[in-house]
Amino acid sequence: MAQHAPATVHLVGAGPGDPELLTMKAVRLIRDAAVIVHDGLVSMEILALASPQAELISVAKQRSRHSMPQEGINALLVELALAGQSVVRLKGGDPFIFGRGGEEMEACRAAGVPVEIVPGISAAIGCAAQAQLPLTHRNAASAVTFVAGQCKGLTDQDWSGLAGAGRTLVIYMGVATAADIADKLIADGVSPGIPVAVLENGTRADMRTLRTLLADLGDMVARERVKSPALIVVGDVAAHALAQDVLAGWAAEAKIGAETDK
Repeated sequence: MAQHAPATVHLVGAGPGDPELLTMKAVRLIRDAAVIVHDGLVSMEILALASPQAELISVAKQRSRHSMPQEGINALLVELALAGQSVVRLKGGDPFIFGRGGEEMEACRAAGVPVEIVPGISAAIGCAAQAQLPLTHRNAASAVTFVAGQCKGLTDQDWSGLAGAGRTLVIYMGVATAADIADKLIADGVSPGIPVAVLENGTRADMRTLRTLLADLGDMVARERVKSPALIVVGDVAAHALAQDVLAGWAAEAKIGAETDK
């Protein structure tokens, strides 16, 4: 049997959903790939860029249910590359921001498979831009922190200093634990009255931008039936978001302000 030289595995960021936000390099690789191993969050519009002859393999992950464990994904990429297949591992957002791209890169390296990283617009950057929410602002924030909200042992983590005056906190995968996240931040010293924005289905046609205050975050997420994918942005910059709904605390503050001005 003829031996193939290992093909290169390209870990490609698909961005937050809008195909027009793909890099030119990402588009070229998607069109040329023999096999595309993709996340569930990659939009159908982006997958439609693939060649009709390409094999599309979904390794979609959902809360508490993975179609393929991470170890299986790693092994699949190595197997395809060792067979000489041109492989694109297409990941939502950026491969190196909560995309487990580092693990897949290491698996390829360990097997002697060449790997290349093609960055994508991260969910935080793309969704914030769509909502006209500046993650940094000269008058509001000079630092940004990204955290994962679905982490086990949330109460054991020290989040003090991650949000507050002059800082922006962006929480990925935090919808299911939104109430716990709010309690945790308040317990670690963040003001219950700090602005919060929730960005649901960012950059897509059905995107929603919802605003509230930290103390009301859990109730708002439940009341509005927010679903993943969604980001939670905590900080004064949330006041700049172009929201469809001004909710709970914001509406109450506006009413109090109006009465005070009379």
